Amino acid sequence: MKTKKQNSFLSNVKSVSLAVFIALLIRSFVAEPFNIPSGSMKPNILVGDFIFVSKWSYGYSKHSLPFSIPIIPKKIFHKNPERGDVVVFKTPEDNRTDYIKRVIGIPGDKIRIINGQIIINDEKIIRKKVNDFIDSDNNISLKRNRQYIEYFENFQIEVLDIMDNGIVDNTKLYEVPEGHFFVMGDNRDNSQDSRFDNIIGYIPFENLVGKARFVFFSLENSRFLQLWKWPKSIRAERIFKPIK
Repeated sequence: MKTKKQNSFLSNVKSVSLAVFIALLIRSFVAEPFNIPSGSMKPNILVGDFIFVSKWSYGYSKHSLPFSIPIIPKKIFHKNPERGDVVVFKTPEDNRTDYIKRVIGIPGDKIRIINGQIIINDEKIIRKKVNDFIDSDNNISLKRNRQYIEYFENFQIEVLDIMDNGIVDNTKLYEVPEGHFFVMGDNRDNSQDSRFDNIIGYIPFENLVGKARFVFFSLENSRFLQLWKWPKSIRAERIFKPIK
């Protein structure tokens, strides 16, 4: 015969198990939080941003699940990303590491970068110099980085161009294969992306985890658990900021 203490313990186990199960369902099929550890998407996404990624945007694959458990054989309920979407994906190199970049090329596109400017299907993406981006990450010293607006057909984005003649300012011609996407970081000279085909290359559709939607929390020059630093570190102006 079970004691009152045993019944209470079993009830607690059931409640915790149900809560974990619901949390895993939400994480796998609705939305997942991510923390941004690098500056490859500056000026639009900063180091220390915490973002929500919608998992339903492009459908579901094994990479939608924790640890990429292979119980979903192919992409289901799929919808292609659009040029300009900011996406989180598993790198083709190891199918484990999460990266965040912007979709620049879709299947069938021919892309080349010449003197730092993107050319898609023989059309140059016009860009305009705007005020410098003031970078204060790491609290060492303020840095001024060159900032531009790039004008695509249906959208425009702010990007950084730190230097001339960077190692990927002039590239070969990329032809995006079917079922793949060409991605770049908004911090053009400080991003490992599809321009590095020996590291990232084209992103298979099934490797897309989801679409970055908004920043739900942001800390400058501190870690999440360093609560004593929050009063000076919270970027209140970035909380609930949409990602464009």
